[in-house]
Formats: sequence, structure tokens, C-alpha cells
Amino acid sequence: MSDSADVGAFLTEGDRSLNILFGSQSGNSEDLASKIGKKSAAYGLAATIHDMDGFDLGSLSEMTRVLIVCSTWGEGEQPDNAEDLWQAANADGAPNLSKTHFSVCALGDTSYDLFCESGKQWDTRFSELGGSRLVDRVDCDVDYEPPAAAWTDSALSHMAAVDGSGTFQSAMVEPIAQAVASGIAVGQSSKAAAPAASTTSAPAVDAGELQELMSGDRDVHILFGSQSGNAEGLCALIAKKAADYGLVGHVHDMDGFDLASFSGMKRVLIACSTWGEGEQPDNAEALFQAASGAGKLLTNTHFSVCALGDTSYEFFCQSGKEWDEVLETMGGTRIFDRVDCDVDYDAPAAIWTSEVLSRIACVDDSGTFNQELVEQMAQFAAGDSAAAASGDIATVAMPTIQVEATVFRYDVDAGLTGQDTWACAVPGHYSVMDLLRSLKATQDGSLTFRDGAEDDPTTGVSVNGRLVLPGMVRLCDMVRDKGNGAKLRIEPVAAYDVVRDLVVDYSSYDKHRANSKPWFVGGHREGIFVGKVVMGTMDAVVASELHSSNDIASPQLLHAASDATPHNRAYIGPAIISHMWNRSCDPRISDKSRTAIIESLAAANGVKAETDLASIHRQGAFGANAAKSILDAKTAVLAHDGYNGRHGKHVWWYTWSIKSSGKVNETTLYRTVLGPMGLLSNALSGVSARMIGGFTRTGRPMFNELLGMIAPPAGIGKMPKQFNTAVANHHEVISIFNEMDGRF
Repeated sequence: MSDSADVGAFLTEGDRSLNILFGSQSGNSEDLASKIGKKSAAYGLAATIHDMDGFDLGSLSEMTRVLIVCSTWGEGEQPDNAEDLWQAANADGAPNLSKTHFSVCALGDTSYDLFCESGKQWDTRFSELGGSRLVDRVDCDVDYEPPAAAWTDSALSHMAAVDGSGTFQSAMVEPIAQAVASGIAVGQSSKAAAPAASTTSAPAVDAGELQELMSGDRDVHILFGSQSGNAEGLCALIAKKAADYGLVGHVHDMDGFDLASFSGMKRVLIACSTWGEGEQPDNAEALFQAASGAGKLLTNTHFSVCALGDTSYEFFCQSGKEWDEVLETMGGTRIFDRVDCDVDYDAPAAIWTSEVLSRIACVDDSGTFNQELVEQMAQFAAGDSAAAASGDIATVAMPTIQVEATVFRYDVDAGLTGQDTWACAVPGHYSVMDLLRSLKATQDGSLTFRDGAEDDPTTGVSVNGRLVLPGMVRLCDMVRDKGNGAKLRIEPVAAYDVVRDLVVDYSSYDKHRANSKPWFVGGHREGIFVGKVVMGTMDAVVASELHSSNDIASPQLLHAASDATPHNRAYIGPAIISHMWNRSCDPRISDKSRTAIIESLAAANGVKAETDLASIHRQGAFGANAAKSILDAKTAVLAHDGYNGRHGKHVWWYTWSIKSSGKVNETTLYRTVLGPMGLLSNALSGVSARMIGGFTRTGRPMFNELLGMIAPPAGIGKMPKQFNTAVANHHEVISIFNEMDGRF
């Protein structure tokens, strides 16, 4: 049972499921599990990837093939997402794994004493529960890719050798490994074995014929003539796609290309733009002149040309047309007609790429075009691409959870607000958007929310008080209790008028954004030559900082993150402040534009209108990122205004008290807020009077008796412990203050 047909039959019979569990702290194990799941399809396996967090331990007893990828955390500890499952696996009533074949890949760091301890523990425990170890555990150091790749190939070959009934057939391991290595994978075998649906169906791919065609030289040479970079980018895409057709793409710049090397090439593709009034691009001119009188160099070469141009010019795609003629004059065989693309070239170029690669891939090692295999080659490439597309991101399956979903409702016609609650049983890996779509489809068709792509910035909602894009978060990550008590509260985001249910009107934000003049105004047009093209430059560190500070998934959500925006509609909001500050930090911006931005930020409804950065900071990574930018912007605005006004004086009194006392203590907070006159008035009214009178925010007396004002401690048990800390390097603080004092 060793030929390809028998291997293909073996890999398609019965249960072919593979379950991959990952325990991960930093994400490496999860990433590796996804790659294994993608690769398993070539072995005829249907992989499901499970996060150990929330995984049902009892289901292991019914699984015949299990792979575990687990990292080690700290001093030999299980990762956070694996701890609960590990405790359950070691408790009474752990399942019997006599039907389970398994193997373990352990990730760790040899600098720790308990290297790969978590993986070792899982390996031992599975064996103790009766599991059959098909491949020995591999222990991987920080550089885990090479050993993990070798283990993956071995583990998948052995797992694939477990037949449909769950019995390990050791004799099949080597034939399966050879079949996969030679390219005769189950995907091709199953295509060949699949019966035709009708007489008009496309013929099945003959793996034998294509295998013979793909032996020997499979190079395709792709030359670009480019002025703006479009042709070069297109060639890079063609080379990448060529791999689906069993070709090895080589991209060549026409500038400096050796014309004589044409003679040994069997497959040549050219993408060339036209410059000016029908002229060759700068990087193609010399090669074109040399090729025009070169003679018959391409007698064994098949070629095709993609010409890029602009129909607004008289000589549309002239350069590409000239190359098409020259290559034919040089003796080349045109394998597919030239395509002439306008400015919007993507669609026609994509069609040309698919058609020409299907044909040029059927040119064999001797340079002979096998036209009868074109349809099969296209079918083979389409199957390859589909497999890759479906396996790029493996699905991480989570157990079903019981959720009580409460959704805000607003009927604009009746002017009524309320909420609807549904009890749902849904997979934990469903996104909030999946849940909303399901409720709309099965429960209430009138439920209204913004639907769109996962990362659509306008789809934001509030879920249990968190501002999220519903397509980007899983239900299991939004609820604490994953049992029967999980609750989900879905509401529209604040700071906007509600249109209906969860849909809000973003026009207030859009108006603020338009008024802020968000466009970039450069101060210069400096750049350097990159090849033949001038490109602007920027220090890598500065560019990285600018990019990261402006990395905000949804400015509309960020606008709603502030506690001030719902109550002050004139306030421009944190999203616009963050964007404007990012613009002002760009070294390429003009001085006039930078000054205008700072003045806008310093206005009454600018950054000074922000009351509390904590509400922004707590909204995850994008909130923390924005809060830092807003704080920097506020600091710059205070310095720009010479620390005048209420905000600036608060800073001055605070720093003055630290300078004079040499200590940071809570009394400086009063000085920060009140100033000297405010402190005097506060003796008779305000905070002190309320404390003496027993009126506090909590309703409890702050001072038990007036004696506490004279003989501390006052109000024992009622006041938190105060801090009173000396300032380190106080002389430096004084020096800085004296240097800055003139600016206050």
C-alpha cells in the first residue's frame, strides 16, 4: 500500500480529525499551533485548534489524534491559559485516553532551571492517562522554529498514519511522508479521485502529468521598466503568485540587465510603463536600445507583456507595445496577448497575470509549450490558492458558553428607550458582531447596528463598559464567568446622538475633524534618489514613534473614551488632539502649520478641556497610546502659553511648593488647586469646613472631634495614610525651577 493512489485513498477514509491544543503566555505557542493546523491539510487531516483556556477536558477521551504545543512560564509554571486545564487533568475523574494518540512540542528557555517543564508535564500526564505517544516530545529553546518544524513534519506523518478507525498503521508513515514531500498530497489525490459531476465539468488534475511537467527548470524571469514604481510592484506580485503554478519567479530591473542572458531563458514576462510622450522609462532605455538590434536571441523563449500607461496621453502604453514587438523580432514566442492597462491597472493586470501564468507554467524543461495542460494547471493553481487562503488563519475553537445578552434599544418613531435581554448559547470564539448578527437573524429583525468589516472603525459599541470594535473581540474575552452566569451588556457609545438602537450619529466628530484641518502641510520637499525615483526620508526612530503614536483602530471610539465629550460638545476630543499632536511632531511639517496646530490645541475647547486622562487610558492599548499623546500635547500647550491661566498656575504653585519644602506631600495638592488666597478662604468655607462639620463625599465624619485639628492623628480610621516624601536630588529640582521660573 505504498503507491500514491493507495496513500490518497488511505488519507481520505473515515475520521481525519486532528486536535491541536496550545498553552501560551506570549503568543508563540498559539502561532505555532496555527501553522501546524495550516500544514496538516497536506496530510489529509482536518485540524481544529483549541485554546486550553475553557477547553472541555472530558472531550479528550473521544479524540484519536491530539498535538500539544505548550510554553513554560516563570519557574516551570503553566501558562495562564493552561493552568485551569492542568489542574483538572490532575484531579480525580480525569478522562481515560486509551483511544488517543498524542505528541508534545514544548517551548522554553534554557536560561531557566526548569527548561520546558510545562511541556514535560503534559507529556507525562497524557501517558499516565493511557494515551499513546506517537512521536517523542521535542524541547525547544528560544530559537524554536527549526526543531519545531522538524517535529511538525514527523508528528503530522505519524498522525496521518492513524486510520479512520483510530488505529495507528506504522507502515503508512514513510509512504505518507514521501507523498507529501513529492507534492502528491491528499489534496491532489482527492481531486483525481473525485468523480466528475457531469460531462461538462473540467477534467480532474492528473498529478502524474503535472509532476512530470514540473520537473527540471521552473524559472520565470520577470523584467520591469518603471518610472514611478508601479511596474516594479506589479512584478513583485507576479513573482509571488508564480509559486502557486510551480514556478520560481526572478524579478529583474531592466537597468543594468545583461541582454545576453536572455538566450538561456525559457519563460520571460515584462511589465513596462510609459514615460512622457511614449518614451521608455529611465531604467529601461538602455536595454531597449540594445535589444532593438540584438538579433534572434529568444528562439527558445516564450514571453508576454503587460503595458502600463495613461489614456490621457497620445502614445498610450507605447513602451509596452514596443517591447512586445522587439521580443517577437528577437525570435520569442508570444504565449499570451499583451494587455494595455490604464491608470487603474490592478484589475486588468490581475486577469493577465492569472492567464499568462497558467500558460507559461506549461512550458516544460525543454522549452516546449504543453497547451493541453493549461486548464489542468489553472485548476491546480486555484486549488493551491484556495487551500492556502483557507489555512492562512486557523480557527481557534472555544467551548460553547451560556450568555445573557442585554442590548440597548431605542425606537426613534415612538421616542422610547429600553433594553432587550436574550439567553444565548454560543461558541466562545464568536465575536460580538457574530452574536449581534445571530440575534438579528433569529430573534429580532428590527435590531439595528452598524455592520461591516471586522476592523471597520464606525462599528464601535460599548460592551460591559469597554469601547470595542465588535468584530475584533471574542465573547470569551469579554465575560468573566464562562459558566451559566456570563452577562453581556451592549450599548451605543457615548458622546454621540443615538439614531436607533446601537447606531449613533458621528456627524459631531466629523465636523470637529473637518474644522481641525487634518491635512498635512509640508515645510520642504527634500528627498533622496532611490534608484531612479526621488523619495522623502525620515529618521527610522522618529518614523516609528510617529507611526505608533497614531496607531488608533477607531478615532470615533477614542472620541467617546473621554468623560468630557458627552458633556462638552464643543470640546474637539482626544482623537483629534492625538492626531493634531502627531502632525505637529512630524519633522517635515511647516513651521506655520505647527504653530497653528499648537494654537488650536491651546484654545478653550482644545486639550485644556480634557478633564481626566484616566478614562482614556483604561480603554486598552489604543487608549494608553492616545493618553500619552494628549499628555504631551497638554505639556506643550502649557509651555506655549507661559503657564498662564488656571492650568498653568496650578503647575506653578505645585512646583513652587516642592522647591520650597523639598518634599512631596498631600498638602501640595491643595496648593495646586487653590493657590494662597484659596487656602485662606478655605479655612472658613470649602474642604476644611466640610471636614469639621462631618460632611464628606462618603457621608462619614472625617474628624471625630475638633481636637483632631490640633492634636493629630485626626480622624483615626477615617482618613487614608498620607504620604510625605523627600525629593531626591533636591538641588537639581531647584536648579531646574530657577532656570524655568522666567517662563511662568
